[in-house]
Amino acid sequence: MSHATRDDVPAGVGAAADWPAPTAARPLDATVEVPGSKSLTNRYLVLAALADGPGRLRAPLRSRDTLLMAQALRDLGTLVADDPASPGDWVVTPAPFGGPGQVECGLAGTVMRFLPAVAALADGPVRFDGDEGARVRPMGPVLAALRALGVRVDEEGAPGHLPFVVAGAGRVRGGSVDVDASGSSQFVSGLLLAAARFDQGLTVRHTGPTLPSLPHIEMTVEVLRAAGVVVDDSRPAIWRVEPGPVAARDVRVEPDLSNAAPFLCAALVAGGTVRVPGWPASTTQPGGLLPGILERMGATTRLDGDVLAVTGTGTVRGLDLDLHAAGEIAPTIAALAALADSPTRLRGIAHLRGHETDRLAALSAEITRLGGQAEQTADGLVITPRALHGGTVRTYADHRMATFGALLGLAVPGILVQDVATTAKTIPDFVGLWDGMLA
Repeated sequence: MSHATRDDVPAGVGAAADWPAPTAARPLDATVEVPGSKSLTNRYLVLAALADGPGRLRAPLRSRDTLLMAQALRDLGTLVADDPASPGDWVVTPAPFGGPGQVECGLAGTVMRFLPAVAALADGPVRFDGDEGARVRPMGPVLAALRALGVRVDEEGAPGHLPFVVAGAGRVRGGSVDVDASGSSQFVSGLLLAAARFDQGLTVRHTGPTLPSLPHIEMTVEVLRAAGVVVDDSRPAIWRVEPGPVAARDVRVEPDLSNAAPFLCAALVAGGTVRVPGWPASTTQPGGLLPGILERMGATTRLDGDVLAVTGTGTVRGLDLDLHAAGEIAPTIAALAALADSPTRLRGIAHLRGHETDRLAALSAEITRLGGQAEQTADGLVITPRALHGGTVRTYADHRMATFGALLGLAVPGILVQDVATTAKTIPDFVGLWDGMLA
């Protein structure tokens, strides 16, 4: 398999030596400027490409996932350009989507799941592929939904997985479709984002037994409404998007609250205070649940204007926690749990088995490798604290496994993190930010 490589799309992985995770020599007193939200950046990019005129993203995240999204939209015909007069901004100018084309997904779930419905609006075939790890991530519900809407999809690999080709016909009739989104809320969001451009709009009905990460669907609904799209979500697990224009917008991207989690959690592990500016008073990001969770684990939190401050004592309490709405912060909470003073049960996160790696298996394996005790359950983990020792934390090309290892290293000397560069998927300079926090 060959992959496109571009100067503006960092690989995020490499063969560099394992990174020695620094231990905390003293309680922390740090302010960390966290880059913009990946989830919002990629939603804003898609809607800007579907809009009725040029738009602007201010302070977007520039990481592997978002650069892959921007490049994929360029390859479909959209102009995504830097603004020399306002460094850091993207100006997005829509154009008719064209084919034949190629979408390089990397390991980005938002790219592989948000863009097939967009590619169906192109006037030719669009091929999707990604990293080896992306080829095991589930795609079946999205592909089945497109076929039910009359879009031809040709699968080249294992059924329901990358690679595949969406045979764009320039339009999609829309209507209604049933989707089992038990494996990922992105299956719903990807359909909703493009639905206003379908001839009849779209009604999406979730048919599965569970619906993880509902805040991410609420985020999608919110950004659609802000762009003038009519969305009815008044019935549980049913969403109706009316056909119509998508308004061009000038938007500022919130900090990524889930990427703030390792830094804020560091205050519990090392003691002291870590502050993150730009914290929104209200948000649809799942990371917005973090302050309440950290208080239950022994922290005190304070929101002073838009600065969230988390203070810890160096002691972490275990807890029983349902994380179905915020599974992406589970690896960070698991690191705290491995260092806690009592057992922790994490529930509602069976869908993490289909993320960048099987995160439940990875977390269990790495905690156990370092002397801890972690057992998988049907929908999560039970972590029983044990004295941990140094060793290498394997990251499985998963950015959140790398930050998991860094957090353990604050309290456990001799932790090496394999392939810490994989954090570039969502945090362009994680090591620099981490070192700055400790300095």
